[in-house]
Amino acid sequence: MDAGNHSLRALEPFLLMAKSAKGAAATKLIVDATSAAGTYVFAELLEMPNVQELGGNEQHAPWVELLKLFSYRTWADYKQLSGSLPQLNPAQSTKLKQLSIILLYSDLLAYLEISSVRQLEDLIIDAMYQDVLKGKLDQKEGRLEIEYTIGRDLEPGTTGLETLLNKLRDWSDRTASVIQALDTQIKEIQDKEKAATDATKEHESERIALATQLAEARRQQQPSRRQLEDVIAATVNAPSGSATEGQRSAGGRK
Repeated sequence: MDAGNHSLRALEPFLLMAKSAKGAAATKLIVDATSAAGTYVFAELLEMPNVQELGGNEQHAPWVELLKLFSYRTWADYKQLSGSLPQLNPAQSTKLKQLSIILLYSDLLAYLEISSVRQLEDLIIDAMYQDVLKGKLDQKEGRLEIEYTIGRDLEPGTTGLETLLNKLRDWSDRTASVIQALDTQIKEIQDKEKAATDATKEHESERIALATQLAEARRQQQPSRRQLEDVIAATVNAPSGSATEGQRSAGGRK
């Protein structure tokens, strides 16, 4: 079961209770749902008629806004709106910060108002155990590399959709840029490999040509060497009282 389905299953008991809960009971249900372990998507609860009905009551409306906060907003939004929202309990604070990691993971210390790296790492590790996100925590570089996150609820209306589309366009542009850079690097590597292969082939051709020339030179030298050896052999083997043809010719001229 993936993280999204797991979170929806965790919300099901609260959806059942929301069918009958009204007024103060419904506001308590919102607090319980946003505090419970494993609940990270809330759009279905927000759409329940009894929850929507709270928005028309000035006393209960802040809890509807609180539920919207957990559905598609962040810790920074809570800090801006905290004066008009119910105070979060520790479990809610942790959960909202975990959900905020999905939307922004650069400058997390300042963004989530966490005072130490250890607290931030504990928050991230707990979010991983809860299947809110999957990634690699590089403690040496102080970096979180996100591999997967659960989906957040989309804010109703064109604003939320347009924001999502803009983020998808940005992601697409960055991906295209990375692919182009990788293609360029691959082309450079292929060109270097081809140049090295061509140089090796040229060197091998030159070696073969030189070896052929040396073999031909040796072959051409072999008859002259044999003739010289024959002359030497004839001189050595001739009788001591006799003269070679060359010696007789020389003596006749004297």
